[in-house]
Amino acid sequence: MKLKIAVLPGDGIGPEVTNQAVKVLKAIASEFDHTFSFKTADVGAIAIDKYGDPLPDKTLDLCKSTDAILFGSIGHPKYDNDPSAKVRPEQGLLKLRKELGLFANIRPVKAYKPLLDKSPLKKAIIDGTDISIYRELTGGIYFGKKELSEDGNTASDLCEYSRIEIERIAHLAFKAARARKQKVTLVDKANVLESSRLWRKIVTEVAADYKDVDLDFLFVDNAAMQMILNPKQFDVILTENMFGDIISDEASVIGGSIGLLASASVGETHAMFEPIHGSYPQAEGKGIANPIASILSAAMLLDHFELYNEAELVRLAVDKSLKLKITTPDINSEFDSITTSNVGDFIEDFIFNPNDSNRNFKNIHLGQSTII
Repeated sequence: MKLKIAVLPGDGIGPEVTNQAVKVLKAIASEFDHTFSFKTADVGAIAIDKYGDPLPDKTLDLCKSTDAILFGSIGHPKYDNDPSAKVRPEQGLLKLRKELGLFANIRPVKAYKPLLDKSPLKKAIIDGTDISIYRELTGGIYFGKKELSEDGNTASDLCEYSRIEIERIAHLAFKAARARKQKVTLVDKANVLESSRLWRKIVTEVAADYKDVDLDFLFVDNAAMQMILNPKQFDVILTENMFGDIISDEASVIGGSIGLLASASVGETHAMFEPIHGSYPQAEGKGIANPIASILSAAMLLDHFELYNEAELVRLAVDKSLKLKITTPDINSEFDSITTSNVGDFIEDFIFNPNDSNRNFKNIHLGQSTII
């Protein structure tokens, strides 16, 4: 298969983790005789610094002309700590989602066996957790009309949804549930919000087309509590933009590190793949950023193009790296000499030599950057 992939490393640790995902995709292309070509462009704070725009036209044009986008992270303290800034890195990401019609964000949440002790939650609670969160991405309060009064003392943000916005992601969620444990949980606030009541009405109608899938409802405050008390009850979670943002970040504690959570943002014609973590500027250039979320996002890219064997090999490599503790300090302080690049090197090596990587892992623990 031939794929043209736009690479948007972004800010902070984005370039470091994205480099490892590209490394892994190149290994997959070599091992399975695919042709993947990569073109890099600026987005976020680095694009503001260069061009005064968090999403320059040439970056958007590149994304529109490629098969998929591999995204890093955006954000910088000089914007995060300045609420008066008119141009912000996050505006580039929101515009990119809107321009490409990336209406569905898919976030897998899994409790990995070797990392059960790393989570702040009890092992018995999280063991066996395997959730797929379907978050609507281009509507709701993040994209609604925003107003500030002339005196600057009153502000409002409009949360608005239409039938088509709800229906299209609901169908994706139900189709995904069919291939999993046949359960969809709609997370909303229908006891208070009119937009949530519309969600409930329309999702119930869509559910009639999927009689083999059970539909459950939870208010978002209860869902947030249940995510901590009993995450294993969830299969596919379906929700609107802001609720999905919050719930999926909360779910990151299950795995022990937000550096493990991948995501896909898909639309009718375009698709983007990115870790859910931020730019973590404090770690920039130190080699301690966890690249696994970015690498697992690359696996989701492969899934998107139905390269299932390739994606499974990447996930097996990740599982092996976790089992052998070839991980960055956020989840393995015992071997703090293992760098971002070391993790990528091991996973690359596993793809080429899945039966030999086990004997080579000691080289990584000695701090070598290249596997022999």
